[in-house]
Amino acid sequence: MNNNEPVVLITGAAARIGAALVEYFHQRGYRVLIHYRHSAEAAQALARRCNEQRADSCALLQADLEDHQQVLQLAQDALAVWQRLDVLINNASRFFPTPLGAADESDWHSLMSSNLKAPFFLSQALAPELAQRQGCIINLVDIHADKPMAKHSIYNMAKAGNTMLTKTLALELAPEVRVNGIAPGAILWPAGEAPNPELLAKIPMAKAGGTEPICAAAYYLAKAASYSTGQILNIDGGRSLSM
Repeated sequence: MNNNEPVVLITGAAARIGAALVEYFHQRGYRVLIHYRHSAEAAQALARRCNEQRADSCALLQADLEDHQQVLQLAQDALAVWQRLDVLINNASRFFPTPLGAADESDWHSLMSSNLKAPFFLSQALAPELAQRQGCIINLVDIHADKPMAKHSIYNMAKAGNTMLTKTLALELAPEVRVNGIAPGAILWPAGEAPNPELLAKIPMAKAGGTEPICAAAYYLAKAASYSTGQILNIDGGRSLSM
């Protein structure tokens, strides 16, 4: 192990965009902390592949981000692995509809905790270490933070709050820590579902983006965007132009 290799913590990293971020950063010399909630088998397989490529370059951290004490413990556990953290990517997110009249307090707690409360408190807990490393925070936001999605009111509000979280933390943590966000559009279809032709028709690029553009944007924000903070990058194929 090279102790000079930077370390990134990625929440919700066992599958989909999170897993793609793990592999992208790992292939570019980062040691990676994979956070997961329930997907232990997928997380273990991902960590095993990374460690086979480069010994002691990937570690697993389990936590329920809807439990405040587990969020605080996750921050401690992350720092205990390699006594270093350079990048925090708040990727974990719950997503489900909450039609007005059917939503309840448990829906509010789940969506607000995973999308807003946990990123705030995790960022707060890790800010001193990130400041010491002149590091950065990257939040996965959503294009629907600005233009709401029908029947997803709580999710829309949580992601709108995440946008303001990004801007507020950027102001408070500057100049030591840069804080930026990525707002994905149509990136991956749900497993087993065919592409939605009606949605594709609304995307100027006429296709789902896949995970590579998100990963490339995150790596750019981590490594190259040294004079950017408080910014939200829309990676949506132009979808936000016609919403």
